[in-house]
Formats: sequence, C-alpha cells, structure tokens
Amino acid sequence: MTRIQVLLCSGTACQSSGSDKVKRALLEALGLHGLLEEVQIIETGCMGPCELGPVLLVYPEGTFYVRVRPEDAAEIVEEHFLKGRPVQRLLWTEGAPRPREIPFFARQVKLVLSNCGTIDPEKIDEYIAARGYEALGKAATGMTPGEVVAEVKRSGLRGRGGAGFPTGTKWELVRAGAGDPKYVICNADEGDPGAFMDRAILEGDPHSILEGMAIAAYAVGANHGYVYVRAEYPLAIQRLQTALAQARKLGFLGPGIFESDFSFDVEIRIGAGAFVCGEETALISSIEGRRGEPRPRPPYPATSGLWGKPTLINNVETYANVRHILLHGAEAFAAVGTEKSKGTKVFALAGKVQNTGLVEVPMGITLRELVFDIGGGVPAGREFKAVQIGGPSGGCLPASLLDVPVDYDSLSQHGAIMGSGGVIILDDAACMVNMARFFLEFTADESCGKCVPCRVGTQMMLRILDRIVAGDGSEDDLTRLTEIGVMMKKASLCGLGQTAANPVLSTLRYFPEEYRAHIRDHSCPAGVCPNLVRYEVLAEACRGCDACRRACPTGAAQGKAGNLPYRIVDELCIRCGACFDACPFDAVRKEPR
Repeated sequence: MTRIQVLLCSGTACQSSGSDKVKRALLEALGLHGLLEEVQIIETGCMGPCELGPVLLVYPEGTFYVRVRPEDAAEIVEEHFLKGRPVQRLLWTEGAPRPREIPFFARQVKLVLSNCGTIDPEKIDEYIAARGYEALGKAATGMTPGEVVAEVKRSGLRGRGGAGFPTGTKWELVRAGAGDPKYVICNADEGDPGAFMDRAILEGDPHSILEGMAIAAYAVGANHGYVYVRAEYPLAIQRLQTALAQARKLGFLGPGIFESDFSFDVEIRIGAGAFVCGEETALISSIEGRRGEPRPRPPYPATSGLWGKPTLINNVETYANVRHILLHGAEAFAAVGTEKSKGTKVFALAGKVQNTGLVEVPMGITLRELVFDIGGGVPAGREFKAVQIGGPSGGCLPASLLDVPVDYDSLSQHGAIMGSGGVIILDDAACMVNMARFFLEFTADESCGKCVPCRVGTQMMLRILDRIVAGDGSEDDLTRLTEIGVMMKKASLCGLGQTAANPVLSTLRYFPEEYRAHIRDHSCPAGVCPNLVRYEVLAEACRGCDACRRACPTGAAQGKAGNLPYRIVDELCIRCGACFDACPFDAVRKEPR
C-alpha cells in the first residue's frame, strides 16, 4: 500500500539538471530498503523554481526539496521515508518545508499552472481526476456554441500572446465568419529570449490545451485544429503527441465527442524556429507550407485565415484558461485581476534575481511584488536597476516604476508591453545601452525582411547603437533613434517591426544619462561596453600567479611569475576581458575609461 508520494519535477529544466538520475537513485534506494510498494514516484511538469532543480515534493506532509542530487537519494529514503525526519539541508527554506509557507509560492494564484507539477502529464487518468475534460463535456452536451462564446466574453479573458485582444470577441468573429471549414490553431511558437511559459504548460499539462482547443472549436464551428510548436521543444512535442493519442483513444478527440454530433481532431505542426512565425499570419503561411511571412491585414484570420477560411488563433496560455472559465463560471474568473485585465498571468522570471523560474500571479500585481516578494530580489551585493518586461519587443522600466501594476493598460502607458510573459531583471552592473542593443540585434536578425520599415529600420538603429557603444556616437544619433523607432511603430507590417524599437525607446526615455555618457564622455558607467572600459591590476591584490599573462591574447598583461606587481599595457589591450576572467584573486579591475 502506498503511504508516500514523491512528485519529481521532470520538466526540461529539471531534466537538464539530472532529474532522471535522481529518479533512478531513489528507486535503487527504495529497493534496498524494501519500500518500492510503499513509496510512489510520480514524474510531473515544471513546479516553478527552475534554478533550484531537480526538485521533489513529498506527500502527505508536503515537504519541498531543492537541488537534489543522486547521491542525496539514500539519505532521503533512510532519514525521511523510514524515520520521518525531513533532510533539513535540502529544504528550500529552513523551518518552512511546505510550498505554501515559501514566499515564492505564497503570493501565486495558480489557474493555468494548477496541474503543472501536481499530475503526471503523460497519464490522462490523472488529468481526468483533476476534472479534466469535464468542461468540454459541459460545453458539448449542455451548452450551445453561442452560450460558450458568451461565457468566455463575460469572463473578460484577453489573449495571453501579447496583444491582449478580448478572447470572446475573437471567438465571436470566427463563429460569424462565412466559409467552411473553419480552423482552430494553437500558437505555441514561443521564441522570446528568456521565455518558457508555453513550453512548461505543454510539458506539464498538455491535455488542458487540447481541451481548450476543443471547446473553442465547438464554440466557433470548427472540426480541425493545429498546434504550431517550434522544434526546439522536443519534450513538449513528445508529451503533446502522447496526450493526443490518449484523448483520441478515450473519445475526447475524434468523431462524436461525448456522443454528440460534434467532431474535432488536432494535428501538430513543427516550426523551424523563426521568431516572426509567432505573428498569426506568418504562422498561417508556415502551416500552409509557404515561407513564414506576415501579410497585410485586413482581412484578418477570423474571416480569411488558413487556406482562406475563418480561423481562430490563440496562444497556449489562453487555451489553458478556458476550462477554468467553464468549470467555475465567468464571474469567478473575472473576480481575479483588475477591471480591464482579468484573471492571472504566467511569467518567466529570469536574469539577476534570486528566484528564477515560472510563476503565475493575479493581473494587477505590482512589479515590486513580482521582483522582490516572489522573485526574492537581486542577489546580495547588487542593486535593482530595471526590469525588461514583454520580451525583446518589451520595454525596460526603472526602479522608480516598481509600483506600477502589471496589467495591459498600465504597462502600455509606461512604454512596455505584457508580451507573452518574459521578465528579465537587471542589476546595477547592466549597461542599458548595451541591453537595448542586445534585444534590437535579436529582432533585426529575426526580421523576415518583407517590409521596409522593419527590414531597414532595425538595421539603421543597430548601426547607430553600434557607434554609441563603441564611443563614436553623437547627440544627433539620439534624435535619429527616436525618429526611426516611431516610424517603425507606425509603418511596420506586423507586430515584430511595430514593437522592435521598444527596448531602445524605453531606455532612451528612462536612462538618457547612460546614452549621453557613452556619447559625451566616451565612457560606459557600468563598465560593460568593451571599447569604453580599461583594465588594470591592483598591486595590493596581485599574487603574481601569472594567470592574467597566460590568458592575454595580445601580450598586454605583462609580468613574471612571483614578481609583483603585474601590469596591463593599455595600448596593447583589446578589451577582451580574458585577464579579468582568469584572475583567481580579483586583482584585475575593470572600470570606465
């Protein structure tokens, strides 16, 4: 008889940290003590704190272990499973072993992620036990398509892919669209640097996406759907394929769902990883077998989409919300969040923050709560500087805006966007000019090149930023950056070009002094831009170990082992930082020129 259940995170992050080895070690230790019948190990999706993986959640008491290694397995089995004493050194927070007692979890409200980390994503029985496919049955047997659309409209759900268009309104437009057949598409082409929300949902709760798509198909009158997912997500694809086979076997997909006249099935389309294919018309073009390029709108996909037919496109997180709306009612969903931004939002916290990982919070939470209460703030010894929210198309917001609510309208007012949910925290060691250049370089590289404002505008802005970070910029460059950025927002064909300038425009707005330091003083205050820093050896810290000289590719680091002090000849230095990285005694100092 099972008396202990061990939930082992088996998402991509924990797998890369060795969760499969931990499982094998646990099973071996359980076998040695004859506990295989008493302890059940369940592999789940992402639990949230990705950097702390592999993580274990042990029931019935709810003990939460972090950074578990295979060599820890024997101790966990002997001390905890046999003697009932949790292994204190493996707890996240000493004296607070339960997740709800840990601030990272305490401030979260999990709807979309309610099953992630709590069920085995490859077992449909566990999804059904969590009321899985109940919402689909309610819709297909007890509601008209119009009633389903009306319920979604009342909930106030807005698209979680970034634009925030009202979901119910989009469904209504597709339902009213003329033409047959109609299609339903799930946009799982997540390509933002630092973003992994969709991947985690697909890996941890794939059936919720299939159920949401089926409900949407019933509401709009479609019989066929596609999940468009990038090839870089092999685990998500594998679990989605497993879920599709299980759902078809039990009749949740296919003909006559719930013995009704509603039929619906789903195919997977694997994309090659083009960022622009996250734009709905480019995605449609890719599914049709053509190059992934956006087209002018109107007509919108709701009236003329896949193969010219009415097509509904929502992203992963949007579909994952649908079952909760039908199970608990539109009013319950609308009670969470703000007046114009209902429900919760899943974010991927990354960058210079203590608790990186996946979180789900009510709309309207402040940036301060997100970064400090849940994220734990920046690591000791550094200060918070900015948060880049909305991915490479988002904006950088400074510390003075930490109390801004995280909702569609508030972020837009301050030059940022919700985006799909990527959040990158920056500390005072970051150069905001270089950061803006990093994101612009990404969007310039990912531009499909179809429209001139994006194709030429991103390259022009990138060349200007290259000059500035090299110390060769001028005051006129700041005016040009603003003019080009505004032009791109107004004239670009799709959302990529329309938002590509956001990191530059927001950093110009909130960190103008850093741009001027690069231009007027030929200095990078953060000491990041290679052309604007210099390296020197601190005589009092140098131990004459010769590491800097051996690492230097140009002979700029000079000295003889055992003879102090070493020195760096500035005229020979190419600012590669090899000496800085190689010194084991922190004797090489990097500072603005």
